[in-house]
Amino acid sequence: MNIFMVHPHDLFSKNEPWTIRIKSIAEKFIKKGHKVRICYFPLTIGGKHCSSIWNSIELIPLDRVLSPKNFILNIIKLIKICKWADIVHFQKCHHYASIPTVIAAYVTGKPLHYDWDDWEEKIWYESCGKKINARFIGVSFKILERWLPALSDSISCASDNLKKIALRFGVKKDYIFDSPVGADLEKFRPGLDASWVKEKYNIIGEVILYIGQLHGAQYVDLFIKAAKNILCDYPDVTFMIVGEGFLEHKLKKLVSNLGVDDKVIFVGGVKHEDIPYYIAASDICVACFEDTQVTRSKSPLKIAEYLASGKPIVASLVGEVRKMAGGVGVLVKPGDYYSLSEGILKLLSNEKLKKRLSRRARIRSEKKYNWLYTADSLLSAYIKITR
Repeated sequence: MNIFMVHPHDLFSKNEPWTIRIKSIAEKFIKKGHKVRICYFPLTIGGKHCSSIWNSIELIPLDRVLSPKNFILNIIKLIKICKWADIVHFQKCHHYASIPTVIAAYVTGKPLHYDWDDWEEKIWYESCGKKINARFIGVSFKILERWLPALSDSISCASDNLKKIALRFGVKKDYIFDSPVGADLEKFRPGLDASWVKEKYNIIGEVILYIGQLHGAQYVDLFIKAAKNILCDYPDVTFMIVGEGFLEHKLKKLVSNLGVDDKVIFVGGVKHEDIPYYIAASDICVACFEDTQVTRSKSPLKIAEYLASGKPIVASLVGEVRKMAGGVGVLVKPGDYYSLSEGILKLLSNEKLKKRLSRRARIRSEKKYNWLYTADSLLSAYIKITR
């Protein structure tokens, strides 16, 4: 099958890590003998971007600068590639990518699949607020997320909440497919030698890890406040935060105000290929959230990677987290750092529980939360709409 995939972000920028999903799925398609082309939108503006080959996948860059000329040129390029394809797959609803893709698929008469992995409208408002300039983009997300599911031949959803919304928008149940976030079971696995991570940061005791972007709708402050409580009983524990974002300065100020500067390490952004080693170097992995419309719709990547690495997990009980970590991790009240600290303390004080949950975590990952499972689900959708 010739599979044409479109993503609105830069495949090679650590500032846009959301492309992990499409790259991982595309690699699974290639291993299954399919041919894949991906159109993406580089962050750099004004430079010359040429098509290239990455892991046997042809990559075609398009210009994300907003102008009538670019809009038309992108449609023309997409139409040419659509003629080659058996299926057109696009992820996310960003207008500069989704609208030209839908037009190109309709012009060429190709089956169209929409991969809906996040509620972008709600993420935008949680991250940027609702000032007049933010509302303009928020409205565009709202309109597109309302109509893209209906305009597509099939859709895949990363959460039950998104499935419910798709049904409300009129998508037939038989054309909605499960597509949870996953992890690479070869890269993320128990037993990786990550001693270099502890050596780099001069860590001797246990490590509690948080991975995620340091911006709105991420709730890293819950992790930091829980650290303050835990250090009263376990002063030798180190808390590590992997990620970057515009709230980093504010979060570092919180750490300083709580007097835990020497026990909380801000690693910053790291390449995704190094993430398995940071997880391997940790003893407990944390995914903390508040209960919001955004988190109810998420299938958190960090949890999938924690599971595959066979790590004991403490996570807030919201949305897909129950399905992902229920029975294999400690689930706590969302938005409550006291509950979060109690969950972490429960694991710190019980080595047998940590080992039992670690084994169960890897098994859960092997059964469902891996990219092969997601790729197979998508292929079943493609087959249904190309018959």
